[in-house]
Amino acid sequence: MGLMQELKLDAAKLAESLAAARVLVVGDVMLDRYWFGDVSRISPEAPVPVARIGRSEERAGGAANVARNIAGLGGKATILSVVGDDEAADVLEQLLLDDGIATSFKRDANIATTVKLRVVARQQQLIRLDFEDAPSHEILADKLQEFSAIVARHDVVILSDYGKGGLTHVAEMIRLACEAGKPVLIDPKGDDYSKYAGATLLTPNRSEFRQVAGSWSSEEALVRKAEALREELSLEALLVTRSEEGMTLFRADGALHQPTFAREVYDVSGAGDTVIGTLGLALAAGQSMPVAMSLANAAAGVVVGKLGTAVCSQQELFAL
Repeated sequence: MGLMQELKLDAAKLAESLAAARVLVVGDVMLDRYWFGDVSRISPEAPVPVARIGRSEERAGGAANVARNIAGLGGKATILSVVGDDEAADVLEQLLLDDGIATSFKRDANIATTVKLRVVARQQQLIRLDFEDAPSHEILADKLQEFSAIVARHDVVILSDYGKGGLTHVAEMIRLACEAGKPVLIDPKGDDYSKYAGATLLTPNRSEFRQVAGSWSSEEALVRKAEALREELSLEALLVTRSEEGMTLFRADGALHQPTFAREVYDVSGAGDTVIGTLGLALAAGQSMPVAMSLANAAAGVVVGKLGTAVCSQQELFAL
């Protein structure tokens, strides 16, 4: 039985509702650069491999990858973020525009756009080089003002926190979104979730949840910890993605678990972006939270079979 049949969804009607859904993505964007090459010798200067670069790729990463996943599934995405006033920002903006994503970049001439440069040889990552700066208070205030002006035009808000400083005003954004009656989904970062209080849903992965709630020795202990955090933060739901164990949705009426949909795990980078992007778009399209979770789980299963920050297309999702 296919995914659409299992979920009792009409593919044509779902595609139509996804196309009408509008999602506002706010958070830390970055440019993922990949240098691909071959390694055939060790450097005479140090005991490290020498990579002869044959080609390069550039992809939108971080919160921008969330927006790409929404667009890939046929939804309307707007991305609001802070970047540098540099070449990397130009490249990132063009990549998003090419995908049909509305961009609102606040440019800060005093910082560099976050770039992650990966050198890959024989399908293995040799090294990753990161370039990043924290945005200034003035630019962040300007972004908050923009958020206040446009939030009501969207159906769902996704806040993608990569810990780069772009969500300094996250508590105020949650308040403004709730005032506008918009669900707020957050991909959290760090060990202090108090700033996310009042959001609709958080999507920590297993290790992120353990960092906040502590370890557990049984499924019952996990449920207790999840419920305690959900109630403490006044969340409608908590979705814990658990890698090879699948994902579990915790709500007031209990926990709902789904095993992993992945057939082959090749690269998990960006899978969290796919989960929250698909989840937010499905909710914006009027789907229930359990159905939205099933779609997100399936989309993530597609993405982990690809290299790097990838997306699941609507065609790939509907074909499952």
